[in-house]
Amino acid sequence: MVKQNNKKFIQKAIPESHEGRFTNYCKKKGFKGVTQKCISEGKKSKNLHTVKQANFAQTLRRLPERGHKRK
Repeated sequence: MVKQNNKKFIQKAIPESHEGRFTNYCKKKGFKGVTQKCISEGKKSKNLHTVKQANFAQTLRRLPERGHKRK
């Protein structure tokens, strides 16, 4: 059986019910959105779920933009 290459794997990793939760967290903390400062603050949180969201946000920032390849 040939394994299919799923190009939209990251969209399936984020359940629809969880979209924007880390953004909402950042806005409640006084940021205008997800910034590097908010990510570093989220990584220091006592809430394990928030720490995981911050790590995921940082990972997404490292991914190249759509259509651009990183050198």
